[in-house]
Amino acid sequence: MLNFDFYSPARILFGKDTEKQIGALLKPHATKVLLHYGGGSIKKSGLYDTVITSLKENGLSYVELGGVVPNPRLSLVHEGIALCKEEKVDLILAVGGGSAIDSAKAIAMGVYYDGDVWEIYEQSKAIEKALPVATILTIPAAGSEASGDTVITNEEKQLKYGYGSPHLRPLLSVMNPELFYTLPKNQIANGVADMMSHVFERYFTNTTHTDLTDGLCETVLKTIIKNAPLVLENPGNYDAWCEVGFGGTVAHNGLVGMGREQDWACHGMEHELSAIYDVAHGAGLAVLTPAWMQYVYKDNVNMFVQFAVNVMGVKGSYRDPDAMIQEAILRLREFFNKMGLPATLGELGIDASQLEIMAKKATGAAFGNEAPIGGLKKLYWQDVLEIYKLAQ
Repeated sequence: MLNFDFYSPARILFGKDTEKQIGALLKPHATKVLLHYGGGSIKKSGLYDTVITSLKENGLSYVELGGVVPNPRLSLVHEGIALCKEEKVDLILAVGGGSAIDSAKAIAMGVYYDGDVWEIYEQSKAIEKALPVATILTIPAAGSEASGDTVITNEEKQLKYGYGSPHLRPLLSVMNPELFYTLPKNQIANGVADMMSHVFERYFTNTTHTDLTDGLCETVLKTIIKNAPLVLENPGNYDAWCEVGFGGTVAHNGLVGMGREQDWACHGMEHELSAIYDVAHGAGLAVLTPAWMQYVYKDNVNMFVQFAVNVMGVKGSYRDPDAMIQEAILRLREFFNKMGLPATLGELGIDASQLEIMAKKATGAAFGNEAPIGGLKKLYWQDVLEIYKLAQ
């Protein structure tokens, strides 16, 4: 096990009607709030009115910025930064899923940055502070409600970059699984693929003597695999949503990755799909993850056999580990198919024309400073290209 420094201060309020407490929760921390959200779904559901009422009852003033879209855009972040400065906002409340929260975090650190916030993403600049961010989660997937990470798309440059800092962990997050009931099935499925990938990126490691976090990773994965089909079948299944929703939070609050070398190659490869083709992040991960497994498993056969047995329930002869691993990858593909997720790049509308440039951008080769991605196996652009081809 490696040395680690685990710090996860985000307060989580979980359960029915917790969103009604938002004004009282924010009152000790703010006087003026930026309410940041996506489209009209929170207004149709009545959540918008609940939030506004709670803010007013607790004497909090607010300004609004809607319009967040999947793969949140830098242009809206710029708009939010200007609004916060003009209105002297002292806290950002993101109501939505990972896109709204990631956009809020970008705005929060951009308020204090003397320059274009994109430079922070592009150059991995350290930040010293950010506006506090609170969230009301409506789409469990990204785990951004408890993480210090944010991902933003620069639509002009067709680039999608992530950034992380302890200053970006939300002050508090409200999670009422009842708010997930009206999610479309494709959003449920995409969210499940995303949260599972957050575990995979930490689970598949060359670090040894990690029994505790191995077990945590495996339990989160099995819990999601068990309960995700239940919420897909019945979106009003509160108990199953509790398991899936909290599973998504634990998947990305950092705990399951402590003491381990992590990978993150699949996320790096998928960001290129989203940046150029604007595909749903979870859908892209569902296509790429089995292809990545197929390409890298021979670099750590034991790790993949453990996954086959402990997560996917494969039984077989340990004298034929390849057969066990292939069965595990097949079962993962079948699970994604059961959730209604795509299996190939073609299903995402992606042909072979951009594969090489995406591979070079993912590794930095396109910019003249190639650095391999991944932890379990270092991937150069030629490796990434082969994985993209496997995913076709």
